[in-house]
Amino acid sequence: MRPRAPDGGRGRRGGSGQRPGRGGPEPAGQPEEPPDEFGHDSLIDVPGGVRLQKVLAAAGVGSRRQCEELIGEGRVEVDGETVRRYGARVDPDLQIIKVDGRRIPSRQDLVYLALNKPPGVLTTMSDDRGRRTISDLLGDRGERLFHVGRLDYDTEGLMLLTNDGELAHRLAHPRYGVPKTYLADVTGPLPRDLGRRLVTGIELEDGVASADKFRVVERAGSRALVEITLHEGRKHIVRRLLAQAGHPVSRLVRTHVGPVALGNLRPGTSRTLTTREIGDLYAAVGL
Repeated sequence: MRPRAPDGGRGRRGGSGQRPGRGGPEPAGQPEEPPDEFGHDSLIDVPGGVRLQKVLAAAGVGSRRQCEELIGEGRVEVDGETVRRYGARVDPDLQIIKVDGRRIPSRQDLVYLALNKPPGVLTTMSDDRGRRTISDLLGDRGERLFHVGRLDYDTEGLMLLTNDGELAHRLAHPRYGVPKTYLADVTGPLPRDLGRRLVTGIELEDGVASADKFRVVERAGSRALVEITLHEGRKHIVRRLLAQAGHPVSRLVRTHVGPVALGNLRPGTSRTLTTREIGDLYAAVGL
């Protein structure tokens, strides 16, 4: 019977040099080899680092065994390099780790929440006049959370909160054009060309504003329910845009921020974003 290789049966290719992070440096002048089916890669293990499969499991990617399978299938990257070694040690606080091209939330101290803000709640963490704020809905939390953008006092629906400052900044910055979708109850009847006018652009007092998408969800006598998507964040932009088009809003609910949906989250409650949702948010802003 052929003896098993000392690395668990996967073996090593020929050559006298050891791989970086697996016992010593390559001989001088020898080029690095790309990752291959035998588990070779040039990623240098971080001294005192955490095993890669443990980081993946802690981020909610799957069980340790499932994460090992992902690594073995070449679906995991660390700092842009495919890693196939189950025992690779990484620094989850400093290194960027991706699965199937999507970044995962590897830092354990980061929090990502979706909140369904009811009407009559301020988009702030405190108020010196004692009015109800989103902080009151979150309860006692030790983290300092940033709210991504704002919702008007009377507007309800999805808000994202996180202590990941870089992600929060990019999601809120107009440069990255993250779309937000709203359901609006407006006065009718609606003309056939309303969608075209909104997408083409309507002049407001602070410049032209336009929708990315628009559709009529429901018509009911003198009222209508419409869905509107846009990526800019000027103050009261949805209400002003529809009012200028001749259809004032009586109720406004934000249903999506980029790839994250409000779903069936009850008003006044919050939930932790899934690993996939966080990865999709990273991708939406180029992180």
